[in-house]
Amino acid sequence: MLSRRFLIIQLSTTALVGALATRVRSAAAADKTVKVGINLPFTGADAHDAELIKDGALLAIDEANAQGGVAGYKIEVLLLDDGTATAGQYDPAQAATNARKMVADKEVVAAIGPQMSGSGKAMSPILSQGDLATITPSSTNPDITDPKFAGQYRPKGKPIYFRTVTTDAFQGPNMANYYADVLKVKSVYVLDDSGAYGVGIADTFQAQAEKRGIKVLGRDQLNPKETDYATTLTKIKSLNPDALYYGGVAQAGVKVVKQASDILPKMIKGGGDGLYGAEILRGAGFPAAEGWYATIAAPNILENPEAAPVILDAIKRVAASGKEVTREAIRDAMQTARVKTIQGEVAFDDNGDLQNRVISVFRIVKDDKYPPDDVLHQYKYLGVAPQSS
Repeated sequence: MLSRRFLIIQLSTTALVGALATRVRSAAAADKTVKVGINLPFTGADAHDAELIKDGALLAIDEANAQGGVAGYKIEVLLLDDGTATAGQYDPAQAATNARKMVADKEVVAAIGPQMSGSGKAMSPILSQGDLATITPSSTNPDITDPKFAGQYRPKGKPIYFRTVTTDAFQGPNMANYYADVLKVKSVYVLDDSGAYGVGIADTFQAQAEKRGIKVLGRDQLNPKETDYATTLTKIKSLNPDALYYGGVAQAGVKVVKQASDILPKMIKGGGDGLYGAEILRGAGFPAAEGWYATIAAPNILENPEAAPVILDAIKRVAASGKEVTREAIRDAMQTARVKTIQGEVAFDDNGDLQNRVISVFRIVKDDKYPPDDVLHQYKYLGVAPQSS
């Protein structure tokens, strides 16, 4: 079963493998093996999506190895789990440990991940010091690539954190616009799960909601390890807002969706891409999940794509210019790239972020023709959220 997150990672993974091919051709390496680090939360609430991302990465790598490797080099994988049983989901401390392992292994030439922004914040300074670039298909907290925080997250100065999705500087506000313009929401209550992603997207949603004249009746922070949110949800019911917005991932999100079905059955309910995935469909189930809105920080993808060689495009342009194909030269070329893909035009700004700010909106609508956890068919695509001016 595929998800859009799986399809997005295939775009970046195949391009990454292609980049490695050109890189190793230009290197006078005696060893015929290179490694790619993969850091994802295989333990805890978000393990299903982590497995899909891993499967997309390994598919591209296995295909390359089956054809004799990349330019004669076998690609090995350093697979690392940043989820822990103690956290019940991703664990930033473990992510930092994993980043150090990747940097310390000189055969690791690039990385895929992380899945979560909390891990990204912990990993970025370490990856920066090790000059190790990573590509994430799902980490959307804007601070990591914001130049205001460059000293914290990229202390060596060069961008090393690239995304195939846009950030919550757009995902949260654009969904607030959707609440205002499409759903005609006049009042809302905001929840977050206390994580870097959840707090960040809830903050940006709330700020834009207030700017658009939506009355924010309150804001609460949930402990993902707690099992019962009935007190908070009952308080929200007493305030009678038009809508609820949840910023966070599946560990708390499953419980919010399930319990809100009983306490807030008729209320408009939505959130970010933390609510988009099989974990929500499986954990909350139907009819609890029915009607929830969710966004992804990218254009809608409906079919299994061919590779969109964004990095290959940069390498080709560097080589055509007569420059040596180095990571620094590739990075500079990527920042001026304009590559046509099924995601639309992919172009990066000076910080490694996508210039494409499209936010896609979905609603969970049960389709009995497909399994209840089939993400592609149980999330109905509604369109693009209105962008802020």
